[in-house]
Amino acid sequence: MSAAEQSAGPCPWHLPVWQALTSRAQQPHAFLFGGSAGVGKRQFAEAFADWLLCLQPQGGRACNQCRSCQLRLAGNHPDRLLVAPEEEGKAIRIDAIRQLTDFMVQTAQQGGRKVVILHPAEAMNLNSANALLKSLEEPTAETYLLLVTDQPSRLLPTIRSRCQVQTLPTPAHDQALEWLAQRLPELTADQHAALLLMAGGAPLRALSLHAMEAARLRGQVVEDVKALLKSQKSASQLAESWNAVPLELLADWFCDWTLDLLRLKTGAAEEAVNTDMGKVLPYMARRVPVAVLLDWQSWLLEHRGMILGKANLNRVLLLESLLLRWKQLMEKR
Repeated sequence: MSAAEQSAGPCPWHLPVWQALTSRAQQPHAFLFGGSAGVGKRQFAEAFADWLLCLQPQGGRACNQCRSCQLRLAGNHPDRLLVAPEEEGKAIRIDAIRQLTDFMVQTAQQGGRKVVILHPAEAMNLNSANALLKSLEEPTAETYLLLVTDQPSRLLPTIRSRCQVQTLPTPAHDQALEWLAQRLPELTADQHAALLLMAGGAPLRALSLHAMEAARLRGQVVEDVKALLKSQKSASQLAESWNAVPLELLADWFCDWTLDLLRLKTGAAEEAVNTDMGKVLPYMARRVPVAVLLDWQSWLLEHRGMILGKANLNRVLLLESLLLRWKQLMEKR
């Protein structure tokens, strides 16, 4: 059996949490694994589900040899259920929760435990969340529900209160860089650092950003923004030309630059963390009043929340508004 076929296990920086959970004599029936996007929560939940279902766990890990592990490795374990949106970015509908409920009340086909992984938990709409409550209030013996979320605050308080909330931390910077270098040996140390910075210190998000060529996209956006500030390109031109750039990334990048502006303006930092903007951020920080920056940041965070919440936004109009507001910062004194 190849290494790829084995249970991946938790990320190294989550081993203390893993050891604490797997050393318990008894487990609560519902967990809520939270933490920043891209720190390895889904991987942790998958490994924990593997361990719960394993008939002969060894050293705190699934054995990958027993009948239950063989079924799981074959991809058809009858007592393991993944609940997720039908399409990425869509809601988890009530039909999926009804399937979950039916699964949880059935007898385990392998005669042991049943495990449900629900990811991302914040994707449940209100009807789905209310339907899930019944399963949480009336747990079935030897059935475990693992909720995974980047945004625990978006879940109903009644759901959070019925789960053991376990925050999975972001690794230390050096540990994250080492892990990333092992997986992307073709990149330089500077490229690893730039990816990790863009990912907010989350290594698995850094891998995803590399896969979508985020560094190249960001470079294009930086040059376009500089052209906008020099009136060489218009906001409408850029809004139309950024079709390949996810809105989530654009919102994150403008948040990065805005935070640098505030640090520079208030004296919290002497240099920008995000150096890709060159002299633009120091120049803007000297010109823009703090009150104007805070007003801009408030608008940006509000709309970033709408983007992350999958609100039905007009992409082109949103980007035009964002870019016009950004350019107007240059005109403030």
